[in-house]
Amino acid sequence: MPPTDTTTDTTTGTATDPDRYGTAHHETAEQRFTVGLLPLLAEADLLDSPAGWSALPTPVGVFRLEPVRPGRDLPLLTRWMNDPAVAAYWELAGASAVTAAHLRAQLDGDGRSIPCLGVLDGTPMSYWEIYRADLDPVSRHYPARPHDTGIHLLIGDGTNRGRGLGTTLLRAVTELVFDNRPRCTRVIAEPDIRNTPSVSAFLAAGFRYATEIELPGKRAALMIRERSLRNLL
Repeated sequence: MPPTDTTTDTTTGTATDPDRYGTAHHETAEQRFTVGLLPLLAEADLLDSPAGWSALPTPVGVFRLEPVRPGRDLPLLTRWMNDPAVAAYWELAGASAVTAAHLRAQLDGDGRSIPCLGVLDGTPMSYWEIYRADLDPVSRHYPARPHDTGIHLLIGDGTNRGRGLGTTLLRAVTELVFDNRPRCTRVIAEPDIRNTPSVSAFLAAGFRYATEIELPGKRAALMIRERSLRNLL
């Protein structure tokens, strides 16, 4: 009786080893194909799948990013956008259709910007946009590098503002980007230059102020955090 790791050629009666013939050959070809395909798949996924990023422990609780689902999250986001402190800079106050259109422009796009909820200890409390800065119009206003990743942020509940939480979360999200986007060497942001609390939070989170840039609808502070300085901050 032949060993269990061989098969018998029915035309010759000869035992053959599938590790040398047939199956192994096909597996090797498939493996070679998959290895060759992986860089293309990674490039097609412009932001390396934030939906799959792990939660991160922080000094204020366990934080994770969860991509927005409009059917579930639109009422909450609309309420946040109508907070006067948020509306002053996001300019999305109004009916839910205003927020829905803003989300849909990203969700119907090619994946270069992904809207997310920031969930702290199971409670949604912030809104984030993770985007490819090098593929965004902002790249025309500064010397962008391939895979620069941008972030937009708002803290949804006013009770969470003004006590350093934004700084903690900015550090956390920057770490998530660097952990999950190995080709990204810099995280950038462009808060409104008038939004002093936001600029201060970025500075405290290890970003440096690079310059002022003129963007459609606002004059912004270009903030940059370098991967190369990650372990020094």
